[in-house]
Amino acid sequence: MQYITYNDTTTYNKTELLNYTLKLSHVSERYPVRFTDYYAGLVKRPDDAIWKQCMPDARELEDTEQCPDPLDEAALSPVPGLIHRYPDRVVLLVSNRCPVYCRFCMRKRLVGSGDAPMNKDVLAAALEYISAHPSINDVILSGGDPLMLDDESLSAILTGLRAIPHVAIIRIGTRIPVTLPDRITPQLCRLLKRFHPLYINTHFNHPDEITSASKAACTLLVDAGIPLGNQTVLLKGVNDSVEIMRELLTGLLALRVKPYYLHQMDLVQGTAHFRTSVQDGLKILQGLRGHISGLAVPHYVIDLPGGKGKVAVLPEDVEIRGTTLVIRTYTGEQVTYQDITPVSNQR
Repeated sequence: MQYITYNDTTTYNKTELLNYTLKLSHVSERYPVRFTDYYAGLVKRPDDAIWKQCMPDARELEDTEQCPDPLDEAALSPVPGLIHRYPDRVVLLVSNRCPVYCRFCMRKRLVGSGDAPMNKDVLAAALEYISAHPSINDVILSGGDPLMLDDESLSAILTGLRAIPHVAIIRIGTRIPVTLPDRITPQLCRLLKRFHPLYINTHFNHPDEITSASKAACTLLVDAGIPLGNQTVLLKGVNDSVEIMRELLTGLLALRVKPYYLHQMDLVQGTAHFRTSVQDGLKILQGLRGHISGLAVPHYVIDLPGGKGKVAVLPEDVEIRGTTLVIRTYTGEQVTYQDITPVSNQR
């Protein structure tokens, strides 16, 4: 399998951003930096919402308490490149590469550890595992970013999955419409259209990411009959306000992108400075419900540590004991989750 080629500003262009990266080389040596010309061009000023998502921060190295793999993905991987957490679905990690290395990445531990796509032998073993488990009817392509693969490689993976009778749904998780929208071409959309039912979840975090280019990319995908959802991560200093979230979510709906999840930050080592409290997140959710269309209100979810899975959180569904939350999982298990002090209580 091969990747598409694209301009990568880790070695040139956008002088101000690159000079800043060099000043924090002690951070980027541990957690590498990559961004596209397009995404760097969205930066309006240092320390704005786009800057914070792609530029290194010294606080990344200060976070030593959180876990590199809090979701226990390694333990839930029966064969390389495959994560099997829920009975009926699996995640297939087909790519190690992204056009932008997001500083809050849930797989931050893997960023820069290798840039090769999934090789044919690993893919064959993963397809064999899926084929041998009839309970699996939903496969999510992830990585890295699956749409960094070239069309031929992507077609080979999708063809392999469609050859398995019990795989009903294929989903692709991608940030390409946000970070490299020119990758979404009519040719790519014609390819994807051959493998319906196919869904795409993309990842807009801030209204500044909604541009004419990202709108055009989403339009091409939707017009190809591909339902688009969006997964937003709640990020301190980026989108942790009702006003910003309302603008983002209603803007997405205008693009025919359905807000799907609002993710509480995963407890990933190197990302603690992005973390908000769950109570602050619940206040944002309360500020959305009834104030914007119900179509624009996402599920607020916590992906619980230890591989316990995603749990949708509503204000009335969480037992709060100070900064300790008691949450019920989809299996009925009660799990304690250690929160941080809400911003409203820090003032």
